[in-house]
Amino acid sequence: DPAASEGRLEPIIKELEKHKDYEFITAKPATEDDILLAHTKVHIQRIKNSSMIYEFALLSAGGAIKAAEMAFQQIPTFGCIRPPGHHASANSCWGFCFFNNISVSLLKLNNQKKIKSAFVLDFDLHTGDGNINILGMHTDKLKTEILNPISYSEAEYLEEIAKTFSNIEKGKFDIITASAGFDEYVLDWGGKLSTKAYNKIGKMMKDFSEEKCEGRRYALLEGGYYFEDLGKNVFSFCEGFK
Repeated sequence: DPAASEGRLEPIIKELEKHKDYEFITAKPATEDDILLAHTKVHIQRIKNSSMIYEFALLSAGGAIKAAEMAFQQIPTFGCIRPPGHHASANSCWGFCFFNNISVSLLKLNNQKKIKSAFVLDFDLHTGDGNINILGMHTDKLKTEILNPISYSEAEYLEEIAKTFSNIEKGKFDIITASAGFDEYVLDWGGKLSTKAYNKIGKMMKDFSEEKCEGRRYALLEGGYYFEDLGKNVFSFCEGFK
């Protein structure tokens, strides 16, 4: 599974461990009831039938829930989790995603009566069709807005995010989260964003959350395939985000 192949999480953890202000927290697996907030029973059974994938997917979703719960307590959190989730829809999945971590975590907060609205920034190279599918099915109880930037240059990409953020009034959203993909990197498939750009994205999310949703923010790891620089790109994002 390229989504969790050797060499992906290791450089991220190694880079963050160099810095004392990053604390690693072990999450508990999500429950089936948690997953049912976003997925059908048929889909869950399908994943159950797939060897050990089910257990790993539950743990990843549990990490997302933990990140969301900490974010609600105004502790900025980055979920270094695998498998990813933004291509998992309510009743299907692809792209090495099995359960939709963003959707499960947001719907869990909503089910706990903690949030009624959320903004999702998806800066992965590939559009998070699963995020769109699932969150679009729950607009009656959880108001969401999703931004998948489509600009062609780094400057335009950052400006698209900044402009979107500036047009959102304070208090419209209870929390901001990100499907944090790092495959738009200049040496990755997207060929667009520098390491410094990820720092700017993190900083924009920090400023947005502190100005408009009481500092509540978290991000969950999605794509990123240039392993040599993945650690430094995640660290750059986290330095702006923290």
